Amino acid sequence: MQNITPTVMTSRKVKFLNRDKSSFFATLRGNIDEYFEENNLQKTGNNGLILKAVFMLSLYLVPYFILLTNTFNGWQQLGLTIVMGFGVAGVGMSVMHDAVHGSFSSNKTINEIFGGSLYLFGGNVYNWDMQHNKLHHTYTNVHHVDEDVTGKFLLRLTYDDKLKSVHRFQYIYAFFLYSLMTISFLWKDFKEIKLYNELAKEGVMKPFPREEYVKLFFGKLFYVFFICVVPILTLDISFGKWFAGFMIMHCISGLILSTVFQSAHIVEGAHHPVPDMKGNLENAWAVHQLLTTANFAGGNKLFSWFIGGLDYQVEHHLFPNISHIHYPKIAKIVEDTANQFGIPYNNKVTFWKAIVSHKRALQDLGTRLHDPLAMAS
Repeated sequence: MQNITPTVMTSRKVKFLNRDKSSFFATLRGNIDEYFEENNLQKTGNNGLILKAVFMLSLYLVPYFILLTNTFNGWQQLGLTIVMGFGVAGVGMSVMHDAVHGSFSSNKTINEIFGGSLYLFGGNVYNWDMQHNKLHHTYTNVHHVDEDVTGKFLLRLTYDDKLKSVHRFQYIYAFFLYSLMTISFLWKDFKEIKLYNELAKEGVMKPFPREEYVKLFFGKLFYVFFICVVPILTLDISFGKWFAGFMIMHCISGLILSTVFQSAHIVEGAHHPVPDMKGNLENAWAVHQLLTTANFAGGNKLFSWFIGGLDYQVEHHLFPNISHIHYPKIAKIVEDTANQFGIPYNNKVTFWKAIVSHKRALQDLGTRLHDPLAMAS
């Protein structure tokens, strides 16, 4: 198979045109507001979410400090490291994610405090806000501006990307690469500086702020001290054993986080819209979110609780300012309104079905040049 590069627009500045003059989102927003008013509810989190945050942070930090007592054998240390991996994933999905979106609490300071939990596993709040909140949530599945599908090593996650021979095997090795997600924070955040400055020149976003350089540098320094220096100086273990534990923790958290996120957008039925040469997309923003996003909700309430309601990705993408604790209740409203306007509501029902659909999507992306949904339309 030859390497084939599709035609792409010359600028990365994208606009949503709403050519059909759809009133879908105005109607939906009215229905959602009515639900919260009738039930006298705030759209942000409640006390239950605070308790959940304490649990998730404990899942990560308690094993860490227990390890520092240096009173456990190798297998017990391994078990604690595995728990930390699940803790990182839990904090990322159930605490940090809502907080950086501003939906964890109605109090901005509380959001900033819990959003700062990202520093505990090597990330950077500003970069996450730009990459996830601003780019991914606005330009979902659009090549060159949604980083979740752009520039991934050995992966082709959108039909607008170059098709290479190796991609036919990506459904096999993709999950290994997914496991490196959180560890990639250590170097990826520095690469974002150049990207954001390039996007700023094209009017997509603001340049990387100078004051954020300091936070980025000292945030990484803190993490290296916290997760590397302190354990090595405290524990009676070799560097090799520390490194093995470090990788196990990150691979567990990275695999969980990446698989959850990818199973919402790189699945059967999810579109990969291509802007025209002027950067125009034919649909309104809200319609675009429905066409590019899928749920896998309704299968397991405990699993949904652990992953921070991210099985309700459709609701999350339409209303990222609403805390995930409300998604199960508003999902029916979103689905009914989408049906009313004849817009697809993609729900894979269970996480396993979403993973199977994701695998099939990877296979198709690894062999097909064009998006079959775009061709059909």
